[in-house]
Amino acid sequence: MKKNNKITPEGTKDFLFEECLTRRYIERTISDVFSSRGFHEVVTPGLEFYDVFDPDFSGISQDVMYKMTDQHGRLIVMRPDSTLPIARLTATRLQNLPKPIRLYYTQPIYRNHPGLTGRSDESVQTGIELLGAGGIRADLDVLSAAVEALGKCVPGYRLEIGHAGFFRTLAQQISVGENLLEDVRSAIETKNYARLNGILDALPQGEYVQALRELPRLFGGEEVFDRASALCKDSGLVQTLDYLRKVYRSLSELEQSGRIMIDLGLVQRNDYYTGIVFSAYVEEFGDAVLLGGRYDNLLGHFGQPMPAIGFAVNVDAIAKTLLDRGNVCPVLPMDILVHGDAGYEVKALEYTSDLISKGLRCENSVFETQDDAITYAQTSGIKRIDSVGETIKTINLI
Repeated sequence: MKKNNKITPEGTKDFLFEECLTRRYIERTISDVFSSRGFHEVVTPGLEFYDVFDPDFSGISQDVMYKMTDQHGRLIVMRPDSTLPIARLTATRLQNLPKPIRLYYTQPIYRNHPGLTGRSDESVQTGIELLGAGGIRADLDVLSAAVEALGKCVPGYRLEIGHAGFFRTLAQQISVGENLLEDVRSAIETKNYARLNGILDALPQGEYVQALRELPRLFGGEEVFDRASALCKDSGLVQTLDYLRKVYRSLSELEQSGRIMIDLGLVQRNDYYTGIVFSAYVEEFGDAVLLGGRYDNLLGHFGQPMPAIGFAVNVDAIAKTLLDRGNVCPVLPMDILVHGDAGYEVKALEYTSDLISKGLRCENSVFETQDDAITYAQTSGIKRIDSVGETIKTINLI
């Protein structure tokens, strides 16, 4: 039997040097955006009970979850999503806090992708959840945080905004089974016009079927609202479009670079979304680098109903984008290599600590001889060695 002790599981990878520095840069940058806006960091367990992600309300298929049992035989999963654990946390330990509650996180999620198609089973997300606040003020607050976070990390992004209620209202007007409706949703989301038309051609025709047929084409600027209004006169859809138009115009005043788009075909799989939904993309990455939306009914599943909205940023995707663009956080050599002569090892360590306290980046030599220390410094790009003995001597390597 071949051992797998020298490889990583499919869908995972090791991150080295510049990759790690770039990821940490993104995490720090976005965390600073969140904390400056009043959000407080939380961390949820990497292991959660399966019930937290019940597919009946989470929209997360059990097939994508990594599952196991605890010592009592209870089914647990590796965290496939951060919003649901934070909803659990809010409904239990934070239920008595004054509303709204502003939380942010930076932690990995785990999802099984049998087909892989370049996707990672383990990825780091950072995001926010604004809980206990509804309405346009809360929506704009979260959307503006997304715009700021993206703008500081990946200039050139595109933010697409839609509304979960638009597709849901149309879907309620056609009599199809759950499996067929999921096929419709998937075809709209992937903008697979041929597949969508094939499904809808077999249904009784009418204004709602026609609206579903046009849904993936309702993408662009403010002209989308007029095109959508002409498709269907349902009062609920009209209200949804009016609200979305107001959000779009307000957000466009904040972000005037033309990166904000309307996409009424934005019908994400997560069933807990109830209102505005949004995604962000960059040219170098095929999938969304940010996903979010309003989920006003989710906390009710945990016994504490309240409105809520949030989003998650794929840190690994943004890091890959920056690395592909050549925006690398370089691995810089140490400022000084400190080498202690025989008998002066402790003094060298104390001297190293003193230099570090002054803001210098110092490495302590583990070599027996000064010549070996010099050779190592030269190959590592370190331009200065401080040799510690009875006196301290500085050797500059040019």
